[in-house]
Amino acid sequence: MPLFHASPTRLAFVLGGGGARGALQVGALLALLEAGIRPDIVVGTSIGAVNGTMITVHGFTPEGLDKLIQAWRQAQEADLLPGDYLRIAMRTMLNRIGRETYLQQMRAFFLENGITPELRFQDFPSPRLYCVATDLNDYRPYIFGLNPKERILDGVMASAAIPPWIPPLHLDKHWLMDGGALSNLPVEPALRVGATEIIAMDLFDPRPPADREARGISTFLDRLLTSLEHRQVTMELALAQARGVPVHHWRLQFWKVVPVWDFRYTEELFQAGYAQAWAFLRQRTRASRKPSRWRRWFKR
Repeated sequence: MPLFHASPTRLAFVLGGGGARGALQVGALLALLEAGIRPDIVVGTSIGAVNGTMITVHGFTPEGLDKLIQAWRQAQEADLLPGDYLRIAMRTMLNRIGRETYLQQMRAFFLENGITPELRFQDFPSPRLYCVATDLNDYRPYIFGLNPKERILDGVMASAAIPPWIPPLHLDKHWLMDGGALSNLPVEPALRVGATEIIAMDLFDPRPPADREARGISTFLDRLLTSLEHRQVTMELALAQARGVPVHHWRLQFWKVVPVWDFRYTEELFQAGYAQAWAFLRQRTRASRKPSRWRRWFKR
């Protein structure tokens, strides 16, 4: 018996942004793979675009998940997003740091993990991949993959271009940055590309960090961005409901707040995402849990 609606449903995995919390999606993807649930469409924003690109290019298979997990472990060692972001932001604004430094590091990371310049979206018809960025010139989300001849590397780089680490990218007439600015859980883009059922893996975490004082400009900015993100998600879920498209909204969370730049908890996040996804699947299907293979995937 299928766990979700059978064909001709076009099932989309929608992978939201959240930086280091994207490791939760890796665990959830493993649970979906074990349950035999495969997407027709993959739509990702920011780190969700990275995860979605990896499972599309390398395959939604045990071997493909192995490569994704190893890429995350590599990112953990490389410190791709240093935590002193306020200092980085100030140095960037004052032109005291090379604007291409972190961009080059990110590009090298993608190349090393098989996201090479010759790959086009048309090269991977199943599942179809879409990466969501923000177009600062057109004031709206830009969906890479609508043009199948676009380069996958451009799409994932633009979708993950999060200031102050990665500056916006200029591509033709577009000025592109992290898709999370306008669609951090890209349900609406998934509707645009034909999804008729959606599993949305949401990394939104409204809890303030325990060590942050509830005052000052940093708290104000954090609350403002959190409010905007919550509004985005609420509106996009409401749009799907209005169109009659079922969305299985999985809010994936860790026991503590993990900032977008903090990759120290990668292994624990793998395990938490895996356990939470199986809990959602059991609730949906009343299926008994399959024998777990997570010990061969994740470190204890």
